[in-house]
Amino acid sequence: MSYADPHLTWRGELAATMRLAWPLALANLLQMLTYAVDVIFIARLGDEPLAASSLAVAVFGLVCWALIGLTGAVAPLVAAELGANARARRPVRRASRMALWLAVVTGTVGMGLCLLLGPLMDLTGQDPVIAALASDYMGVLAWATVPMVLASVLRSYVSALGRPVFATLITAGGIGVNAVANYALIFGNLGAPALGLVGAGIATVITSVLTVLAYVLAIRLDPDLHVYRIFLRFWRPDWERLRLLIRIGTPIALTVLAEAGIFGGAAFLMGRFGAAPLAGHTVALQIAALAFQVPFGVGQAATIRVGYFYGARDPEGIRRAGWVALGIGLAFMSCTALAMLLAPHLLLSIYVDPALPANAALVGFALQFLVIAAAFQLFDGIQAVTAGVLRGLQDTRIPMAYALFGYWVPGLGASVWLGFWTPLEGTGVWIGLAVGLIVVAGLMLLRWSRRERIGLVPLPA
Repeated sequence: MSYADPHLTWRGELAATMRLAWPLALANLLQMLTYAVDVIFIARLGDEPLAASSLAVAVFGLVCWALIGLTGAVAPLVAAELGANARARRPVRRASRMALWLAVVTGTVGMGLCLLLGPLMDLTGQDPVIAALASDYMGVLAWATVPMVLASVLRSYVSALGRPVFATLITAGGIGVNAVANYALIFGNLGAPALGLVGAGIATVITSVLTVLAYVLAIRLDPDLHVYRIFLRFWRPDWERLRLLIRIGTPIALTVLAEAGIFGGAAFLMGRFGAAPLAGHTVALQIAALAFQVPFGVGQAATIRVGYFYGARDPEGIRRAGWVALGIGLAFMSCTALAMLLAPHLLLSIYVDPALPANAALVGFALQFLVIAAAFQLFDGIQAVTAGVLRGLQDTRIPMAYALFGYWVPGLGASVWLGFWTPLEGTGVWIGLAVGLIVVAGLMLLRWSRRERIGLVPLPA
């Protein structure tokens, strides 16, 4: 089997990328549904538990996403090894093993960071009742950090080996487990004790542990995945590959923090304008985040497809894989941009009832923000996919610098200036977010288009 077919046509590349991308994109969408299930159950406990969970999940999610970005460097490494030699069992095994090591170590550190939520609540002046609930919830939720990061490594492994559908099926199964566990542990159903918010945390831990076990079982039962024996001699280190994972993965983690930080920080800026603009911002951003999951999945697929040809030292294959992925991302985001412009009320109805008078102010602001979201859909898709193709070339440091600069200098600067020094207020904040995305997308695309001139592409074999 050849992972980097030198005779592949453009149409063949399109088919190969789509086979890899759609299960990953669907898994991303299902992961968002998993979080939504938590909110649906916790909301029934009342406003204070819901507020406490949102604060805890904001910190927990940021830590987990950063660590998943760090360990996600295993995808381009495994893809490059397979592209160079489809039977490269030892290099694939060692790269995957070191990624699992990294997941355990950094996940443990991340768990410690999550447990600092209590002092953070005190430092930011949160309500003592909500702070206490959030700390109790995080005390349980933090135990899900290590299994979540481990699951992400195994997801990258099965995807790089051409089995991304396992990610979709396992994530879908996790939704069911999470829903049943929440139903039982929050409210005391099915013979379980009623633990309230703490029960929701236990449900997340159970789901994350079973997710890891499901990946292990899938790898054991699939001959093409098991043949690499990634759990064999698990105690043996490969320090060189571990250093390479850290070198490639650390910039990815910082890129994730830069992007998540600017969008999370926008909520604090919006809060200065009142409850209705903040609520409208939250709903509009959820819709944009939902649309983003598809180009994000395409970017993950592009990392693997480009990685195959990078390992095979095939510049033409790299070019073809990268531009096909960009075309797919742009095509989808063009559709979501049109949907935001032509059917915004339909999209809003996913989260709220636009016809309800009590939601009039929220809907009014959300409609304004969706117009801007439609305008930056293409740029959001470009930056997501180009980040993926550059990771396939194991190029992460300069893209990290682009993200830090683009989001936090022109992006945040435009948001603050337009939001607080012009009459635009919330609309100005969103224009600033668009500016950040446009700058990052432009810089990433320019670097991709100049990849051979700046030495990112290896010489032909």
